[in-house]
Amino acid sequence: MGGGVRVPRGVILISGGLDSAVTAGVARSSGYSLVGLTFVYGQRHSIEIERAKEFAQGPEFESHHIIELQPFPKGSSSLTDEGMEIPKNRESDEIDAAGIPSTYVPARNTIFLSQALAWCEALDISDIFLGVNALDYSGYPDCRPEYLKAFEKMARLATRVGVEGTSELRLRAPLLHRTKAEIIQLGAQLGVPLEKTWSCYSPVIDKTKGTALACGECDSCLLRAKGFQEAQVPDPTPYAKKPFREEA
Repeated sequence: MGGGVRVPRGVILISGGLDSAVTAGVARSSGYSLVGLTFVYGQRHSIEIERAKEFAQGPEFESHHIIELQPFPKGSSSLTDEGMEIPKNRESDEIDAAGIPSTYVPARNTIFLSQALAWCEALDISDIFLGVNALDYSGYPDCRPEYLKAFEKMARLATRVGVEGTSELRLRAPLLHRTKAEIIQLGAQLGVPLEKTWSCYSPVIDKTKGTALACGECDSCLLRAKGFQEAQVPDPTPYAKKPFREEA
C-alpha cells in the first residue's frame, strides 16, 4: 500500500477579484489542490473572467472551469444591465448606510454555491472556498455569516453525501471577518499577485493603449483604494480617475 500523504481538495469560486485571489492563496498555503469555477452571468466588468483564467494557471489549481449562465433579466442589477447606473463617489459611511445597492445580483451567491456544491458531490470533495467578506461587503445579504451557516446546513440536508453521512460538506470563507486592509496585507504576505486582481464594476477603456482602467469611482474601487491605503501597501491598480480617498 502507498504511504503518500493525501492532498486535500477543494472547489473554489474564483472571480479574478481581490478577495477570491487571496482566498486561493490561503487555500494554497494550506496545501489544497483546487478545482476552480468561474461564472459568466452577463457582468459588465467581464475583464474579471480573464483575470480568473490567469490565476487558475497557478500550481494549486488542478482544473478550471468557465460556467456560462443565462443573463439576468433587465433591471435586476446594475452589474448586468447597462441601462442602470452604477453607484459612484459615495463616502464609506454612505455605502454602509445605503442598504442593499443596485450592484447586488439576485441570488448570485446561492446560484454559484449550488453549482459548487454539485461539483463537490460529483468529485467527492468536501470543501468549498469562497472569498466573501462580512465587513467591507457593500451590503450584500449573501455575504453574511448567517447566510453561509444556513447554506451549509441546507447542503448537508439536500445531498446524498450529507444524508448518508459519507462526507461533511464545509464552506471555507477565510476572509469573512477581515477588513479589506487585512485582506490586502494577508495577500501580500502570501505572495498573491495583487496587481493582477480586478475589482472595478465600471471599467474604462484607455483608447490610446486599448487596455482597461479601473474607474476609481464605484463602491468597489473606493473600498479597494481605502484598503490599500489603510494596509500601507502600494496600490498597483491603474485608475482612470484617482479615488478621492487618496487625494491630498
